[in-house]
This record gives sequence, structure tokens and C-alpha cells, in this order.
Amino acid sequence: MSATFSHTIIAAADSAKSAQFYVDILEAEHTQSWGFFSNIMLDEGVMLQFASPPPTFEIPPVHKAFICTDEHFRRAVSLLDERGLDYWADPQRSRLHETNTEHGGRGVYFLDPSGMYLELITKPYL
Repeated sequence: MSATFSHTIIAAADSAKSAQFYVDILEAEHTQSWGFFSNIMLDEGVMLQFASPPPTFEIPPVHKAFICTDEHFRRAVSLLDERGLDYWADPQRSRLHETNTEHGGRGVYFLDPSGMYLELITKPYL
């Protein structure tokens, strides 16, 4: 049996703002935070910790994909629309304000407040 995923630290220009963005989009919950971290909890005990790096550190973008239900997907895309945020049907960002139907489900790509590449899908790739 393989190990299970526990948590990850996500670099953020504003840790509280990024944590709130993920709570809103992923329909996650705030959880106990400490020190430099603004923490949120996904289902099954997976914690995302947001922290601002030192001022001289550039935040390189990283891609993160999350699986959600069709209903959650619709709410998330509606939230992106309400907030006037860009999203794309493809990772090359050529199909602005569209979603895709790849891999037997729906998908969308967008950026978090610090420029991280996020993806929501309704079906796993494999």
C-alpha cells in the first residue's frame, strides 16, 4: 500500500487572501493556523498551508489539479465569472472563458491570486 497525501505548503504573496480564494473555489474549510501559515482543510484530511516567502524570493508558478462534482464545478465556474476572473478550457490558455469535456468529464484552468496554475476536473484522467 502506498503512502497517503497529508499536506503541502503553497507559496503565496498574501497567505490569507490565497487561503480564502481556495476556500471559496474548492468549498474547503479554514482550519487551525499557526506561525506564518494560513491553513485550510480539504476532504479526507488533506491540508493546504499558505505562507508568504521571504521578500527576495520569487514565487514560481506550480500546477495543482482538484477533482470535484459536476455541481461543484458549475458553482466554481460561476464564482470565477462573478469575480470577473479569467479561466480557460486548455492549459495553453487559448480558449478564454470556456470549459472542456476532456477525459469523460469537465475541466477548467485558472490562476490563484499569486499566479499558481489551478485546474478543476470532474473525472480523474486515469
